[in-house]
Amino acid sequence: MQVDPAETQLRYAVGDRVVVLRVDETLYPLDAIYGAAYIFIDRCFVLLSRPADQQVDVRLKTKEAATEAELEKLAGEFANELLNQALRHKLAVATMPIREQYMSRAFFVPRAAPPTIDAILAELDAEELAGGVEVQVPWKQR
Repeated sequence: MQVDPAETQLRYAVGDRVVVLRVDETLYPLDAIYGAAYIFIDRCFVLLSRPADQQVDVRLKTKEAATEAELEKLAGEFANELLNQALRHKLAVATMPIREQYMSRAFFVPRAAPPTIDAILAELDAEELAGGVEVQVPWKQR
């Protein structure tokens, strides 16, 4: 199987303090794109746009001056985070039935009735009487 190197490359454009990546939604769900973009908002100004159906342009503008090498590194970091977020999304979808089952059990399983005040007082009385009663006498009284 022959793989065209141009197809395996991350496609991005670099400008003055800006890197623009085009992301294909057939490969990365929109939630993954949002998640990856959110990770970068502390370092960059992030703008998402839709140039065509099933495509999202991610524009990352650095808050400070950046060299072309730094912008290329930023594009690579975004691509890695995009993959991370896509995997997280896939795992969340796959484990959703299990999480829903746990939540339904936690909230909708009937619980035993809470103890009454009389039952609590009786339990406290039983604990006090079980240890015996000690009366302290001051040392000056004999």
